[in-house]
Amino acid sequence: MSQRNTVLRSMHDLGLAAWFGGSLMGAVGLNGAARAAGATQTGGGARIASAGWAKWTPVNAAAIGTHLVGSSGLLAANAARVVSQQGVAASTVAKTVLTGAALAATAYSRVLGKKIELASSTDPEDSAKAAEHPVDTDKAQRQLAVLQWAIPALTGGVVILNALHGEQQRPEEQARGMWQRAMSRAPHLPSVPHLQDIGPGSAWHWPQPHGATQG
Repeated sequence: MSQRNTVLRSMHDLGLAAWFGGSLMGAVGLNGAARAAGATQTGGGARIASAGWAKWTPVNAAAIGTHLVGSSGLLAANAARVVSQQGVAASTVAKTVLTGAALAATAYSRVLGKKIELASSTDPEDSAKAAEHPVDTDKAQRQLAVLQWAIPALTGGVVILNALHGEQQRPEEQARGMWQRAMSRAPHLPSVPHLQDIGPGSAWHWPQPHGATQG
């Protein structure tokens, strides 16, 4: 439990930071700037936003891949705590669900963005591709706007759960959580008071059965 996983943690955190930060900046900055620049030009805002998101897509994909590799490695390294420490499994499941939802939102937003990009393009080849798969541009833009705000919300939730995981790794939290898990499996065991007082040189002793004396 005390082993270091610096590389995996760095991959997990840097990838998540780029995913969250890039999606938030895109929703606030890129989309806002595109609307302002395209206000006097029909379809100009959509083209600018689509071009910007297309430039960001390869970097975002690399960030997501880096995060997933780091996350999977940390899950494997902490598998014992997931099983034995109360609360870790629940937070891990919640984090996995949010990550999956963020992945789905990211993938679908790119699909919608590509459709809007083709539909608003002045290139004859792109126009021909758009004609093969016609799309309601207004509806697609509304859906895309929702998704582009949902992604930072979901990845922000993952950041919060990651902070919770950090708290759960504190020694006193590990001791308390593991004892609670053991108690849930064997409720006849005595309760343990003030786990935070346990430490080197502590005078704390395990509770003794009635009639027993401590040696």
